Amino acid sequence: MIVLKSKDEIETMAKAASVTAQMLVELPEVIVPGMSTRDIDEWVEHYIRKHGMKPAFKGYGGFPACACVSVNEEVVHGIPSKRRILREGDIVSVDLGTIYEGYYSDAARTYPVGKISDEHARLIRVAEESFFEGLKYCRKGNRLGDVSHAIQQHVEAAGFGVIRDYVGHGVGRNLHEDPQVPNYGKAGHGPVLTPGMTLAIEPMICTGNYDVRVLSNDWTAVTVDGSWAAHYENTLVITEDEPRLLTLLDGRQ
Repeated sequence: MIVLKSKDEIETMAKAASVTAQMLVELPEVIVPGMSTRDIDEWVEHYIRKHGMKPAFKGYGGFPACACVSVNEEVVHGIPSKRRILREGDIVSVDLGTIYEGYYSDAARTYPVGKISDEHARLIRVAEESFFEGLKYCRKGNRLGDVSHAIQQHVEAAGFGVIRDYVGHGVGRNLHEDPQVPNYGKAGHGPVLTPGMTLAIEPMICTGNYDVRVLSNDWTAVTVDGSWAAHYENTLVITEDEPRLLTLLDGRQ
C-alpha cells in the first residue's frame, strides 16, 4: 500500500534530508586515496550524530554500518572495512540516510578517488543524468513506468547497463515502503503519481552486463562480469506542481 504523506510529515522528512544532502556535498573533500572505506563510514556516523539524528542504515536488517560504501565493481551494500583501501582511479558509491523524529531520508552518490578514467567519469555522469531524466516525469498524473522508462532509455543510449536486481522505493516512516521504483520499464504502466508520494529514486548502472551476485557477506552486490558501477539517488516528493527534491541542495551535487 502506498502511504501518502501530510504536509507536516513531509517537513519532518525534509529536516532529515537536509543533513543527508549536506553530507553528500562535503564528501568529495573527505574522500582521498589511501583512506579506508571504514574511514568514510566513521565520518558519516559522526556527522549524523553531531546533528542530533540517527543513521538510517545501521542495524537495518542487520547491516553493520551507517553507510553502504561500494567500490568499483560493487554495485550496492558495500560493507565498510579498514582493510578496503581506496586507490587513485577508483570510484566509490556512498549510500546513506538519516532518521529524524521517526522519518527517513535516503540518498547516494558515486565519487571519483583522485583522477579517474574518462569512461568511469562518464559512467558517474550518466547515472546522475538518468535520475534527472526520470525526474522530468515525476509529475501528478504520470505513471511510475514513465519515470522508469526515461531512466532506462538514457542509460542504454549512452551504452551502459541498467541494474535489474536493485530498485528504488517509497520512503517515509520506513526506509523501504511501497511502491518499488525500477530503473527500467514501460511508459504508461504502474501506479499513478499522486501528491504526497515520497520516493527514493536511485539509478544503478554499470559499464557492462547488468547481472549481479551477492558476496559471501550476504550484503554486497557485485557485477558478475566485473564491470564498474555507479549509483545516484535522491529522496523526493510528488507535489501538485514540480517535484520537491529533499536530498539535493541548490544546484546538482
